[in-house]
Amino acid sequence: MRRIRYGIALSAACAALALTSCGGSGSTLQSTSDTAGAPAPESAVREQAATAEVQAKQRQPQKQGGQDGIVSNVKVTQQARQVIYTGSMTVRVKQVAAAVEQAKQIVIAAGGYLSKEESRSASDSRDSATLEFKIPPNGYGGVLGRLGKDLGKQISMNQAAQDVTLQVADVNSRLKSAEQALESLRALLTRADTIGQVLEVEREISAREADLESLQAQQKELAAQVSMATLTLRLLGPVAVADEPEEEEPAGFLGGLKSGWNGLVSFTKVVLTVLGAVLPWTIVALPLVALLVYLVRRDRARRPGIPAPPRGPRPGDPDPETA
Repeated sequence: MRRIRYGIALSAACAALALTSCGGSGSTLQSTSDTAGAPAPESAVREQAATAEVQAKQRQPQKQGGQDGIVSNVKVTQQARQVIYTGSMTVRVKQVAAAVEQAKQIVIAAGGYLSKEESRSASDSRDSATLEFKIPPNGYGGVLGRLGKDLGKQISMNQAAQDVTLQVADVNSRLKSAEQALESLRALLTRADTIGQVLEVEREISAREADLESLQAQQKELAAQVSMATLTLRLLGPVAVADEPEEEEPAGFLGGLKSGWNGLVSFTKVVLTVLGAVLPWTIVALPLVALLVYLVRRDRARRPGIPAPPRGPRPGDPDPETA
């Protein structure tokens, strides 16, 4: 009877885990007996179904009247919107180094900080720098305005906002369910009698702990993205080249014509580049080649003539004695 009661309790815990955890992975627990792999008793199955039904009914909202469908005892709470703000801005400045320091001061004054910095130094007029800032959402708009006006001439700006309120609520709900499931499994582990029962519960606890850690990582990442807006600022010197966005090529005949023309232009550029690289060497080498040819011809002209060797008789020639 004690083992049967344990099987009933274990089956009830499995039903609770299946109803409370949304999208969690892991295998369903099975009741164990003295023989490995033996099926659960019929009473445990009935108890599992009854437990699932009771829990499902408890989660349904209560209605009054039964006809008008008005839901009672339900509190509607206004949830704050969870929005992730991202943006990018390109500004042309007179001196990149001075503009970088000024941008940092503006962001720090608004409660933000610098998370990444990349700079390229060619000359004072061709320098460029890319900065990534984390800014509180309440000061994000003001920082954008100051950076676009105080640093120099704003060339481009892109902004995006992603509402993740439902995603945050879903992760929080799944995290709470996973924590409750772990508590139930740990309590069930203390009542395990056999080694098979202990191993089975421990396997389920390990799977639930992995799900819990994944959900905690998602919750932390979402919280970090919502709490701080991300701004990528690119600063260009007076003559630094700005990266232009790639245009989508048209399809069909016009697209092929444009691709063919671009290929012809690229080939012409390559040929001209090769000619330009070879031409200086040709100009230097041509007089040397001409001088070498002149010396060889002059040497041949100065050599004395060499008499040709006597030619022997050939078949068909007349005999000189008879002639």
